[in-house]
Amino acid sequence: MYFKFTFCPIILLLWASLSFAQNVNVVIHGAASIAKTDDNFVCVTLDWWPAEKCDYNQCPWGKAGILNLDLRYGALINAIKAFNPLRIKVGGSLQDNVVYKVGEVSSCPNFMKREDGLFGFSQGCLSMERWDQLNRFFNHTGVKLTFGLNSLFGRNESQTEKGLWIGDWQPQNTRDFMQYTISKGYKVDSYEFGNQLSGSGMGAKVDAKQYGKDVIVLKNLVKELYAHPETQPKVLGPGGFYEEKWFNTFLEVSGQGIVDGLTHHIYNLGPGDDPNMMNKILDPSYLNQVSQTYKGVSDVVNKFRPQLGAWVSESGGALNGGSKDVSRTFADGFWYLDQMGMASTYDQKVFCRQALIGGNYGLLNATTFVPNPDYYGALLWHRLMGSTVLAVTKESDPNLRVYAHCAKKKPGVSLIFINLSKDRSFNITLSNAKPGDAGKPNYEFVGKQNRKEYHLRALTGDIKDDIVCLNDVPMVQIDSEDIPAMDPKLVDASTPIFIAAQSIAYVTIRDFEAPACV
Repeated sequence: MYFKFTFCPIILLLWASLSFAQNVNVVIHGAASIAKTDDNFVCVTLDWWPAEKCDYNQCPWGKAGILNLDLRYGALINAIKAFNPLRIKVGGSLQDNVVYKVGEVSSCPNFMKREDGLFGFSQGCLSMERWDQLNRFFNHTGVKLTFGLNSLFGRNESQTEKGLWIGDWQPQNTRDFMQYTISKGYKVDSYEFGNQLSGSGMGAKVDAKQYGKDVIVLKNLVKELYAHPETQPKVLGPGGFYEEKWFNTFLEVSGQGIVDGLTHHIYNLGPGDDPNMMNKILDPSYLNQVSQTYKGVSDVVNKFRPQLGAWVSESGGALNGGSKDVSRTFADGFWYLDQMGMASTYDQKVFCRQALIGGNYGLLNATTFVPNPDYYGALLWHRLMGSTVLAVTKESDPNLRVYAHCAKKKPGVSLIFINLSKDRSFNITLSNAKPGDAGKPNYEFVGKQNRKEYHLRALTGDIKDDIVCLNDVPMVQIDSEDIPAMDPKLVDASTPIFIAAQSIAYVTIRDFEAPACV
């Protein structure tokens, strides 16, 4: 359909074998888990941006927004179905500027460029005809849906403080929208209240005490309209950047049992036009900095104990549509998959990638729907990495990143290895930590069953390539809109795990004995 490669160029094999290999022992602490994710940890967003959304002298959204995306494309349908199921969050910057054409709302304006509007746009509208189309699509593809609600409805911008929105949230439009949704039998897993209104806000902000009072109103509305607890959507918030004082205040006001999941956003690579983007992605010390945010959110969760824990409900790496030179390439996976690994160790339950399609950071190309490299990394995570997170220790080059989970399909463990180094590869041996006595040596793991390996590399060896190879097979759609087969390589368990320079590998080991995985 698009390209006709049958194998990756032989130069990759030479490049991998000639790079200097460092021996590393990785210790898996399998006696107990350190964290738990949701079974549907991998999540993507669909955004409201119209085609006129432009940043850095480019307009990369095209017809990828919620209101204008063509839902009939087989490539789009198949990309979602491959996850079986995929969690999708409908939301984004303009969600607090969207009205729902139902009940008392009779006009349905399109988003228009407006200098004094929120994020430079006028109010937009979701018609129930489009909502019907979207739900037929979600039902057909088996989506697990989170819907981001307009939490500015009825408020006014302060005359004395720019960006601050004041007054009580008016729930009538949301009530009518939910009643319509219920009457049609549409399934919504969760509602998220507002977008990036916490702390200093992005475009707009709401006082923490006010937000806390309003989320109580939303929770009571959900309880009223969804009478049966087993079908009652969860309430999430605040869907913004973490600021300790603001988060604590809103949770103190709302109290326990109101917000089911604490959601926050991560854009730790900065603006999408940063010329230093690639260096950030390949710098382990830079990637580690965001761990302070994860720790802060985890501390708040441990204090207030929302039922669903913490979610990263939006993370695109680079702000404002991503980086046109990096986000669509193999290199972006070093940031993306490392972030998912790190987030899981801090007990973050869900990680939503901005976006499934649109901007420069879409998992799918916005015009052809062809998967970008990060799509395949996300799909492998979803298929291989279970919800139980294990601790890993190693002594080696910090460019080698390792995360371990119980395997998605029992028994055994699955690991992801991320090698940021340009010129160094690694030979990995594994050990099983001896529980209860740190002074005793670990057990060296000697497997008896062939392990399954999935090695991801850039097609040409240049990490700025937008085609990824899985076990030296290019991941491209040939005369079809189907997702290519993603078969593992079976490797003799007695040999070390080889991780090539600037590559990513998933490894599943069925006979690794980890009591936490039983």
